[in-house]
Parts: sequence; structure tokens; C-alpha cells
Amino acid sequence: MKITDVHAYTVLNRSIFVRVFTDGGITGLGECSPMQVQSGVIQQFVNGMLRPICVGKDPLEIDKRYSEMFYRPYKLGVMGAHLSAIAGVDIALWDILGKVTKLPIHTLLGGKYRDKIRMYASLGGGSGRTPAAHAKIVEDHLQKGFTAIKIRMDWAYQVDVNPDKDWAMFQACKKLTGDKFPLSFDANNGYSPATAIQQGRKFESLGIYHFEEPVMVDDYAGYAQVAQALDVPVSAGEHEYTRWQFRDLIERAQVDIIQPDIVKCGGFTEIRRIAALGETYHKHIVPHMTQPTIGTTANLHFIASLRDANRPQEFTGVNEQLNALFTEPLLFNKEDGTITVPTKPGLGLELDEKAFEKAVSDG
Repeated sequence: MKITDVHAYTVLNRSIFVRVFTDGGITGLGECSPMQVQSGVIQQFVNGMLRPICVGKDPLEIDKRYSEMFYRPYKLGVMGAHLSAIAGVDIALWDILGKVTKLPIHTLLGGKYRDKIRMYASLGGGSGRTPAAHAKIVEDHLQKGFTAIKIRMDWAYQVDVNPDKDWAMFQACKKLTGDKFPLSFDANNGYSPATAIQQGRKFESLGIYHFEEPVMVDDYAGYAQVAQALDVPVSAGEHEYTRWQFRDLIERAQVDIIQPDIVKCGGFTEIRRIAALGETYHKHIVPHMTQPTIGTTANLHFIASLRDANRPQEFTGVNEQLNALFTEPLLFNKEDGTITVPTKPGLGLELDEKAFEKAVSDG
């Protein structure tokens, strides 16, 4: 079997899907991070750089394809668009492998430890809302069946803008979640180390589940300060792309939870290596994930295959427009706040071709 084409598509002007076609009639489906989706940078990396590397090659030699996609464009830089582009192709190759073997990806990864994954509602936009308004969104998601919540501030990499408001928002939301439902706080890199420690101690006084990205992305020394000062687990990783960055995040930043994103960090091939590194250092793994269809499906297969990944996983909620592109989309179980791990071959997703054709703005 040979790869005949690789193509990245802009979908509904908010997502980047990838399809890998073969001469055996099997097509793989993947997704890239939607960073700067309107610019077309990642799409062009897939279509212009990775396509020529892959066409004519064996889609089942996934590690070889990954190495070629990683090292041949190496001098262009190995973060951001490069790894996000690889992720879409790599996920599609694993989807093909699953379809060829008639096995779900979690089986190819060694088997699943759980049939259902508990999800937490990831609720951003806090910087632009009042505490009461954000609390109302939390209340709405509790009514939708979520049993764990994370609130995100989205301060756009500005430090210490309004810690008092953040504290007021956490208090308002905690009144709703109480002790029954875990509540986490994502500062989105919004604090200096000293402020992060002060805020973290306040959050701890009410009971916080995890404290995400409290300081700036590259402030590993600051992360270590915060992690050493607080009891709450400190997490980071959505801005890291390779196992070498996660090595530094673990050894230098000393975070408690690592958060690779499968549609950013090179797909299944690289995230497996990151997971092995995390297990070596006895770190929890709770991947970052904001893409509710292909990305979340890939993440479910990955998390299901990890023995100790028992914490709730990130979910931004059902997107009906995106779900309409699939014959059998993922379903959120309102009764217990979980998603069932797919069991069909590969990812277990199939596109509705007519709906997909209408949704793409290129290709």
C-alpha cells in the first residue's frame, strides 16, 4: 500500500482536518491544532511540505514517516506549525493502521484500561466576564451533566492584570461546584511567580483540583517556585511540542501534571514518547485538548491506553456543526459526565462526505 495524497482542509473556518489517501482505498483522518487557522500556515505546511515527503511511501511505516516529517524540514523550526502539521498526518496514519488491521487505535497502543473517560468542562473567556457571568456558565455546564469544571482566564499573556477579580470568580464558581465537583483554575500564563503563589494559597483554602499555567510559558524557574510553594498540583504543557521540551518542563519546571496536546505535539507517535517520559518521572498526564471531534477522539484512545490516567480530561463541549460532519459523532454521556471510548477500527470516526464537502473552504 502506498500513500497517494495528503491534504489539510480548513473546516467551518475554525478547524484543520487532514486526510491521507492510499492506493488501497483506505483513507485516514487526522486533525491539526487550529492555531492561526485563517492564515493557512499549518494547512500550507501539510500541503506544501509534508505531502511531498509522504506521497509514494508506505502509510503503515508510521515511525519512519514521522522521522521524515520531523527531520527533513528541521531547519524551519520544530515547534508550533511544524509539529501541529505533523500531528494531523500522524493521527491519520494511525487511523489507516487501525482500518487495515480492523482494530481501534487504543488496541494498537496496547489496550484500553477504561471504557469511559470522565470529562471536565473547560470554560474560557474569564477575563472578559464578571464573576457572576462566568459562574452562570459553570452552572449551565453542571446542568448539562459535567461532573468536573475548569475555568480559564485568557489574559492574553499579560501578567497580574486583575488577581482580585480572578479570586472573586473562583469563589463564585466554587459556591456552585462545592466539594462534590472538582474545580480547577487555568491562569493562562497570567501571573508572576509571587502572585501565583498568593493566588494559589487562596484557591487552596477553598479546595482547588489543579492550578494550570500559573506563570509565563518559558518561566521554568517560576513554575518551580510555584510548584514547590503550593500543595495543589501545578500543570503545564500545552505550549510544549516535543519530548525534549517535556523533559525540561519536568526536570526544571517541576510541574506535577503534564499536558501535551495530541493535535499540537506530533500526534500519537510523539505523545506516546512524552507519556513514557511522564511515567518515568511519576507525573500525572492530563492532555490539553480543545478540539471536540477528531482531536478529542484521538485523545480518548490515547488516555484509555494509559494505566494511571484517571483524572478527568479536558472537553470544551459538543459542537453540533462539527458533529454534523460525521456519520456517528462522539456522544457526551449526560448521566455521568463521560464519553465512551470508540471501539470501531482506527479512530472510529467516518466523515459524511456531502456534509464535509460543504464545510470546507479549500481543497
